[in-house]
Amino acid sequence: MSEIQTIRLLSLFLGVSLLIQTIEFFRIQSDMKGEGVWVWSLLRKELPLNAPWVSRFFDFIFQDRVHFLHLCARLVGVLILLGDGSNLWLMAFLFFSNICLLFRFRGAFNGGSDFLSLVVITGLLLAEICHWISPLIWGYKAGLWYITLHTVSSYFISGWVKLKRREWRDGSALVMFLDGGIYGPLDSESIFRSRLVAIVCSWSFILWEGVAPVMLLSADLALIYCHIAALFHFLVFWFFGLNRFFWAWFASFPALIYCAGRLPI
Repeated sequence: MSEIQTIRLLSLFLGVSLLIQTIEFFRIQSDMKGEGVWVWSLLRKELPLNAPWVSRFFDFIFQDRVHFLHLCARLVGVLILLGDGSNLWLMAFLFFSNICLLFRFRGAFNGGSDFLSLVVITGLLLAEICHWISPLIWGYKAGLWYITLHTVSSYFISGWVKLKRREWRDGSALVMFLDGGIYGPLDSESIFRSRLVAIVCSWSFILWEGVAPVMLLSADLALIYCHIAALFHFLVFWFFGLNRFFWAWFASFPALIYCAGRLPI
């Protein structure tokens, strides 16, 4: 794929991811009012809003009506992204919107998916800024490499953190997580309660994540890695209901496949 085709595919996948996230924010509106669990008057106390003008700014944009209008504007922006692809002003707005939502939910609403969504948005924004400064294609390459390096390092760090934890090396962490999943606790006869099966699954995750940088050696390796990653994130969605994770990480795959095999070595 060319740089422009990759950027367009990234925009499409990111648009699907952000559409799901925005619909979720609309659906939890009732939990953000009155006695809800995400009332701004309570959450603001946990954020270091020391500058008076910053506090006033967030107090304004997180008013129920203003926040609703923000989500409506975000929805329109996402639909434009899906239909027409990225552009400088659209990505600047989505970047600003995402930062505001991170503040709204004390840094993250859904953990890793919020982080990677911001990475992909920032990469596309970087690509559009560089392309605006110079029409040469290097700007798009900079944005794609930004997304790739963040994504690969996230997989790599996750794998090696697991390697350092005894509960992942002996398989007990896998059983603990599955016990807390949608279909948990596991049945006493579940295959995942087998120590051998738990260890094999755990070490498969550890090694697969830990060798993530190897995918950059060739596009074929990256394609295989991304297929495995898609299956892994689908299983996370299936067992834990984390649909955001699947689409947030899926949105980064075009960048990984594009950059693989293009290392300056």
